[in-house]
Amino acid sequence: MSSTPRSMTVFTHRRPADTAEALRELIDAAARAGVTLRLDEQETRKHPEIEPGPGVELNAPVVAEVELCIVLGGDGTILKALRLYANTGVPVFAVNFGEIGFLATVEPGELSEGIARAFSGEFELLQLPAIVLGRPAGASGDAAGVLAGPGAGINDVAIHRKVGERVAEIAYALEDEVVGSVRCDGLVISTPAGSTGYNLANGGPVMAWGVEGFVVSFIAPHSLTARALVVAPGDRMTVHNHSHEPLDIAVDGRPAGEIPAGGSIDARFVDAIGTIAQLPDSSFYRRLREKFGRLAS
Repeated sequence: MSSTPRSMTVFTHRRPADTAEALRELIDAAARAGVTLRLDEQETRKHPEIEPGPGVELNAPVVAEVELCIVLGGDGTILKALRLYANTGVPVFAVNFGEIGFLATVEPGELSEGIARAFSGEFELLQLPAIVLGRPAGASGDAAGVLAGPGAGINDVAIHRKVGERVAEIAYALEDEVVGSVRCDGLVISTPAGSTGYNLANGGPVMAWGVEGFVVSFIAPHSLTARALVVAPGDRMTVHNHSHEPLDIAVDGRPAGEIPAGGSIDARFVDAIGTIAQLPDSSFYRRLREKFGRLAS
């Protein structure tokens, strides 16, 4: 066995009571396995009952020099972990304490076995792509739209009208070829991992993990001809705001800026941004069946 100290980051659900018992079990198992769990300042405040000692380090900054990131939470917490550890190669091993937990590796009833397998490295790694936002080529200043906050969505990027404002006028182009212009409440640009979220609610197609490319779907389109479109991975997409008001941007469900009236923004598919750990006997199709039910009966 290596003499190098073993350490892992832990993130928990936004409702601390939901994961308090599981966190205690995780810490006890870590102490027995010689693993140190690192809880940052926010996690330390969420769990004041946890004291420093064998198996746990409190107020520990999030660093890339860890073996694993363990999540006790739902898809929102998992996405947070994937974004924080984007491009580091640190795998995210998640136990579902959310509503659906499509990205989770194990369920709460499998916690003990899941912890053991996490500590022993009995999992496979899956690289997840992201949608990365930026200004269109040749644009400058606020006319192009300025992002505030993370600009890479592991699940999706949503562009939508502001609450109380009129229906949006959105045009989108691929490799500078305008594909369509739609009056709608907004559009969603989804990765395969995110295709079972907002995109699915819009009537867009489910994309299996491992498919290269992304899907564009519309939120409440005012047209019978607006259809979701699967886009090739290398194609650059530009979204143009032809509305009279700014449009909000949300990345993985979190506010990330806006596109001003008359402005535009680019979206690109970038492969292998995040790393998720999954058990060897897991698969995308099994998750799809278990989380959403059989597609036909």
